[in-house]
Amino acid sequence: MKIKCPFKISLFFIVVISFSSCGKEGVEPQLSVSETELTFPVAGGTSEITVTSSDSWRINNAASAWLQLTQTGGNSGSVTIQIIAGSNATGSTRSAVLVVSSDSGQSRRVTVSQPSQIFLPQIYPSYNTSPQPSDATGMSSTALQLADKIKLGWNLGNTMEAPGGETGWGSPVITEDYIKFVKQTGFNAIRIPSAWNWYHVDNKATAHIDQNWLNRVKEVVGYCVKNDMYVLLNIHWDGGWLENNCTPVKKDSVNAKQKALWEQIATTMRDFDEHLMFASANEPNADDATKMGVLRSYHQTFVDAVRSTGGRNTYRVLVLQGTPEWFDVSSFPTDPSPNRLMFEPHNYTPFQFTALDGDASWGKMFYYWGAGHHSTIEPDRNPNWGEEDEQLKAFKLWKENYVDKGIPVLMGEYGAYRRGGTKNIPLDLATHNDAVDYWLTYVTKQAIANGIKPFYWDTGGALDRANYTVKDQRTIDAILEGAK
Repeated sequence: MKIKCPFKISLFFIVVISFSSCGKEGVEPQLSVSETELTFPVAGGTSEITVTSSDSWRINNAASAWLQLTQTGGNSGSVTIQIIAGSNATGSTRSAVLVVSSDSGQSRRVTVSQPSQIFLPQIYPSYNTSPQPSDATGMSSTALQLADKIKLGWNLGNTMEAPGGETGWGSPVITEDYIKFVKQTGFNAIRIPSAWNWYHVDNKATAHIDQNWLNRVKEVVGYCVKNDMYVLLNIHWDGGWLENNCTPVKKDSVNAKQKALWEQIATTMRDFDEHLMFASANEPNADDATKMGVLRSYHQTFVDAVRSTGGRNTYRVLVLQGTPEWFDVSSFPTDPSPNRLMFEPHNYTPFQFTALDGDASWGKMFYYWGAGHHSTIEPDRNPNWGEEDEQLKAFKLWKENYVDKGIPVLMGEYGAYRRGGTKNIPLDLATHNDAVDYWLTYVTKQAIANGIKPFYWDTGGALDRANYTVKDQRTIDAILEGAK
């Protein structure tokens, strides 16, 4: 019995040593991920990975624009994470690498990929079913001559382009009396931003526009023309089907819809005289040469569709949009009717002063603007860019690129708006209001001095659409002062 005692002691010693060697300081840290590759279907979906780690970890997701993770970090142990991808409508396969890293310095990679839908252009029926012979009656003005007749323009903002119809964003129904009131106030042109595809196509397979909607827009155009007001009618954002898709992969599909919609709009509005102009789009996203080339094809489809309907549309003035740096006169679409094209930019520079309604990650609101209109009370709300020099630079570019080359320019939207009420109240309110007045007068004056026709963007804040009264007399006075 006594002989066994040393053996027991030795065994106990060995066990203790072995246990010590398995402690935290002597073990290699562990990090593992259950999957190294994931492939999502075109329509998107949800996949899972399990992260197991002996210490804290995190995931770097550089593809957060299209991949969402239910958890991006944790402590020791195991956790299952869901990875969610939306449908891939980019036109090309997309991929990303998720990097899982632990505090110990280890990392693991998960490669994620997703094929794209192949876009085939929708085939729509032709809506140019009743083309007419050319009719020059009431259409004698060239684009330059027509632009000379436009003095000041007014937007029916947030109305015919609203979801569900003209009252969808709170505007009352537009009446002829309201149009008369706008004219009486000092404006002789109306821009009618309009949606067509978004809520007013009654058959998606054929891109057929509800005839009741076509008739209603025609009625509003008629109010204007009847009262000797010039009208700019467009396809305005409309859910972004054109504006957000100036890409090669969407080119054929967008062109097919552009043709179908404009054949219907142009045919319905064909009998109006030169008081009515058409605009191809609103604010298309075309900020490089490739996108601009695609946008040019959309403009060409627009021109071809309108002209094909004949009648007065043979000679109607048509308006195009684009980024001036990428869209000069030499890039304009071919038009069989010479001297009937205009260009349309917008002006909310600097947006932090004119319309931003809350501080953003990219910049704070400006409450003050222009020489003599900075605040000493609230200097952190004075602008650090975008003042008179920036306005003059833009007007110079538009004049040299278009006006001087025989292409009139309609500044289809512009405006600066007062802050106050219950939020975003300037501490130096008097200086703020003076700055808004100054911006409106200065920009209106400089536009006209450079041969550019300004159209103020209003959603009912300056002119009351129900009672036909002026709600913001200072704004009206400032615009009219700039037009003198």
